[in-house]
Amino acid sequence: MSRITRKELKTDKFALEVEHGISFFEHHKGEAVKYGAIALGVIVLIAGYTIYQRGQHSTRQAALAAAIKVQEAPVGQTGTGSMDFPNQEAKDQATIRVFSELQSKYSSSDEGEIAQYYLGSIKADQGKLADAEKLFQDVAQKGDEKYASLAKLSLAQIYFADGRVDQGEKTLRELIANPTVFVSADQASISLARFLAARKPAEARKLLDPLRNRQGNVGQVAVSLLAEIPQ
Repeated sequence: MSRITRKELKTDKFALEVEHGISFFEHHKGEAVKYGAIALGVIVLIAGYTIYQRGQHSTRQAALAAAIKVQEAPVGQTGTGSMDFPNQEAKDQATIRVFSELQSKYSSSDEGEIAQYYLGSIKADQGKLADAEKLFQDVAQKGDEKYASLAKLSLAQIYFADGRVDQGEKTLRELIANPTVFVSADQASISLARFLAARKPAEARKLLDPLRNRQGNVGQVAVSLLAEIPQ
């Protein structure tokens, strides 16, 4: 699976760019390590969106920015300063600590929800899908609809990975029926079609056919996926 860059994510079509790369859970849990990198890129965009929308520089936002700076720090001795980490394990420990503190201190705020989603993404990146699921579920149940929808999209990936196909399909269909700024109906449809392609090819085509003539990324991804579905 190709990794999506943050440059690609920083567009108003980020949902489709993300979906274009999220296929790892369809195969096996061992590929979960690839999931985190995408999710973390998404959350950087979300954080920027939130701060931009508010146009404020609150204590919570400063704490979130500081936590993201830790996540963005390089691994290895690059000579760029004190934020360097000798290895990924050390970086993960520091990142979990700062996001855990942020989530605990500001649990009822947008920044707290972002922190919890970020923690779920880190756990997924480490292959700890049970821990990731618990964190995503909490955001999905208690968070603002924007962050809840993104958590549900992540949960659907986990459900399919664990063989809970019906639960994954139900979750994605709910997202299709209730789109948000972070998870569009098109994104949820494409994600569901990916998972149904091998099991229910006719249903997958039914989801993709209305999208194939759309302009831009939506149509391109739909056409590409339709070409891959068994006849």
